[in-house]
Amino acid sequence: MSLYVISDLHLSLGTDKPMDVFDGWDNYLAKIENSWKSTVKVDDTVVIPGDISWGINLEQSKPDFEFINSLPGKKIFLKGNHDYYFSTKNKMDVFFKDNGFENMHFLFNNSYEYEEYSICGTRGWVNEPGKTADKKVLEREAGRLKLSLDSAKKEPIVFLHYPPIFGSSRTTQILDVLYEYKIKNVYYGHLHGKSCRYAVEGNVEGIEYKLVSSDYLNFNLLKIF
Repeated sequence: MSLYVISDLHLSLGTDKPMDVFDGWDNYLAKIENSWKSTVKVDDTVVIPGDISWGINLEQSKPDFEFINSLPGKKIFLKGNHDYYFSTKNKMDVFFKDNGFENMHFLFNNSYEYEEYSICGTRGWVNEPGKTADKKVLEREAGRLKLSLDSAKKEPIVFLHYPPIFGSSRTTQILDVLYEYKIKNVYYGHLHGKSCRYAVEGNVEGIEYKLVSSDYLNFNLLKIF
């Protein structure tokens, strides 16, 4: 069984929000589908760290989740900054159950086991240069990351939507949790296009970082194990 990751699918099958108007996003849905079907097996797991659907409610997002459900493997989602359909994990669990999406799960204040690892994470937040950081949001997200890590029974791997380091900007509240729990690997999304030049990848202060936005990966799923 393998573990894959790809973030920021930005699906819009239930609403009019085409991504192919942006450079590099032409035919992206077919690219994602082809990559997924050619690599992922039914017993594999795919983590999607946010910005899954442009739907503003579950009715609009349903076609996007139906598309993902049609693809092989177990899927674990995180909330991104554009996932407006999300209100509570319980509502997502009920939505998945009612629609027969048996292999789809939301990561929110919890964790999921994958072989000898625990999949942990939260949306996160970012300190943007020149802007006042939202302390309340940062502390809330750091708390959610702690809850996720505290629930882990095995060695944790962390998935975030926002990068904890972006250029010269550092999200201290999130980083403090990563250091406290001695996290070794972090996968994150959110960045697109020209902003990817400021992405931090590789080993920084003992943590391996990897940007996994779908367009950055050329819409190919990244195999972790």
